[in-house]
Amino acid sequence: MRITELLRMALKTVSASWMRTLLTMLGVIIGVSSVVTLVAIGQGTSAQIAKQYENMGTNLLVVNLLNTGRATQLDYQEIMTFEQFPEISAMAPTVTSNINIKYNTTQDSYTVMGSNERYMTILKASLKEGRFITESDLDLRTNVAVLGTTVAKELFGNVDPLDKQININGFQFTVVGVLNAKGSTIGGASADTSAIVPLTTAQRQLNLGAIRTTYVEATTKDDITKAQATLTSFLTYKFKNANGFRFTNQDQLLSASTEASNTLTSQLVSVACISLLVGGIGIMNIMLVTVSERTREIGIRKSIGAKRRNILLQFLFEAVVISGLGGIIGLALGVALAKLLPYFNPKQLTVVSFDISLYAFLFSVLVGVIFGLYPANKASKLRPIDALRTD
Repeated sequence: MRITELLRMALKTVSASWMRTLLTMLGVIIGVSSVVTLVAIGQGTSAQIAKQYENMGTNLLVVNLLNTGRATQLDYQEIMTFEQFPEISAMAPTVTSNINIKYNTTQDSYTVMGSNERYMTILKASLKEGRFITESDLDLRTNVAVLGTTVAKELFGNVDPLDKQININGFQFTVVGVLNAKGSTIGGASADTSAIVPLTTAQRQLNLGAIRTTYVEATTKDDITKAQATLTSFLTYKFKNANGFRFTNQDQLLSASTEASNTLTSQLVSVACISLLVGGIGIMNIMLVTVSERTREIGIRKSIGAKRRNILLQFLFEAVVISGLGGIIGLALGVALAKLLPYFNPKQLTVVSFDISLYAFLFSVLVGVIFGLYPANKASKLRPIDALRTD
């Protein structure tokens, strides 16, 4: 029998009882649509993570000093000398602490961060209005502050915060700038919920302590490894051991985050594939019922010359058509869900993968072949005389 004839017969049989067919392929539809949607969410999340890290710069390195005590401290001038190395473009030492900030009757605890003028450039932050900290602010230890967008909104509401006086730990600071929304840095702190003041003011007046975190901008992305080696050599010599500090670079965090996202997606897809297997069992059950219902038809066909191969292919094609149609419907449903999801949740990005969608469809067809083979083989083995005796 030709493939076109087998396909025509299978479609005719399937359409004759379309409701039963639809219920049979339901497991396949759910399985394929789940795989397509979950992979789209996973790849969208990975793309969001990559974009977030890319917005922080591709040549960023963070140095954290782990131990306390004067023997494991670095002063500001000592740190800034590293800018003399060609592989290091800029250094932004920081000190942070949660401190109460007050404006009129509004007050709350926020992160107060002391740094220098290079912080905004290294972290790829941008000003919404006003200016950032300057070198002269550090030299003169001025009481000026640049507010993150969240701090500015919560303290001032719709009032323009520029040149307003805020109280930080009992000292008056003048607001000279407001940052655009940025999100968390790879050092863990978020500029959005911070008030940034000159490093010297933070240390001397607010008593924020020694420098524990330094943001380093390598000259190029390829210089990150060399910059880390330079800093490692100095810090090991300075602290007499290599355990008092830790480096974090963007590639490491991006790889870890992407790997975690992909692992979770793989686990969810594995669960979704169970629906495909359940759908396959449903196809096998309904095909066994079909064989029982059409035993007399099989006997007649065999008695007029149909070979075992013809019967096997006929029922196998029916199983494949059921699973294939379920795969197509599931594919369309999964793509539609993936495209519509960002409209209901704007924060969730989805990326539909053509390869995964194709694999999901092919797997659904394979499920039809595997689970349709037993009923088709059973039908093909029926003896014509026994089949014709069946009522």
